[in-house]
Amino acid sequence: MTINSTPTLADVQSREQHATRAIFFMAGLAMSSWAPLIPFAKARLAINDGALGLLLFCIAAGSMLVMPFTGRLIARFGCRRLMILSVLGLAADLPLLMLFDQREAMALALLLFGTFNGMLDVAMNAHAVVVEQESEQAKMSGFHGFYSIGSIAGAGFVSFFLWLGATPLLAVCTITVFLTLLLAASARNILPKQNKATSSKGETLRVLSHPPVLAIAILCFFVFMLEGAMLDWSAVFMTSERGMSASLAGFGYTLYSITVTLGRLSGDRLVSALGGKLVLLLGCAIAGIGIILLVFTHWGTLPGFILAGAGLANIIPILFTSAGNQPGVSADFAIPAVTLFGYSGLLAGPALIGFIAHHIGLSLTFSGALLLLLFVASGSPFISRQR
Repeated sequence: MTINSTPTLADVQSREQHATRAIFFMAGLAMSSWAPLIPFAKARLAINDGALGLLLFCIAAGSMLVMPFTGRLIARFGCRRLMILSVLGLAADLPLLMLFDQREAMALALLLFGTFNGMLDVAMNAHAVVVEQESEQAKMSGFHGFYSIGSIAGAGFVSFFLWLGATPLLAVCTITVFLTLLLAASARNILPKQNKATSSKGETLRVLSHPPVLAIAILCFFVFMLEGAMLDWSAVFMTSERGMSASLAGFGYTLYSITVTLGRLSGDRLVSALGGKLVLLLGCAIAGIGIILLVFTHWGTLPGFILAGAGLANIIPILFTSAGNQPGVSADFAIPAVTLFGYSGLLAGPALIGFIAHHIGLSLTFSGALLLLLFVASGSPFISRQR
């Protein structure tokens, strides 16, 4: 009796989906591993909040510089090569962030970190679209859920290693080895073919002339800015405003990431039961309560991170879904435009926070999140009906 060892189409698609989840996990792991290490970098460089904000802007600059060209790179080399290059680049760059003690060298390392991160972000989402289309099933939320799981793992593992007494360099080198091994196990199952472009840069930007899409893009900018504040400034807040040791400061972002992940895993059911508008309004209210606890109380700092994560978890998915369902606007053009606007907030926001915190203090700067949440809540009329 012969056994047919040829994999079926379902087997191939399953492997491709697992590989895509692994790529999203690696992206979250690499990015969040940096969060608990920021206080160590700040102390090693002996800089204030303003100078730190300038350095963090290098991450934004690297990402924003490469994003407009990533579509062309995908057309020429394919998503697979770009994703492999980006993960390897992040893995190699992470230890440099714990080695350099000169501002110029650190700025270059952060610029490269942002470049690889921006290229990976675009390539993995383009790849995920193809995998989702081939499966003929909704998969995107699950892929992004694995990014959140990676964020938990990155911040949590690094914080745990530091708590055990490991040096920051040893902690981050452990992450580098893990990233390399996981990439080696997943790379062969990533789709080798290239993606066909679905829109031009010009068409993507022109949809912003549609008022509801522009409004949703602005809301995404502010929500991503809040998420960027949690990523890049939560550990600094815990050390400078709450007196927590640097080795434990990353647990605030870890709690935030866990709550975001759990919220997104249950988000579809919440939207189906309550509707997108109500979930957005409730999310803003819950996140607002979390910010109040985080900023204005000492006992409520960690619960504040939990509530902020619970509130913010499903706002971005709701905004993206609404942008893709606007009448008279193609989702192929609306989603990239909103994403570009949103990520500009994620990448540039932390630098802006650094400048403001240098003049008025980090606690007062964090309290400004309440105004942003109020603004986002006022945009609920632009949310399309979702089931």
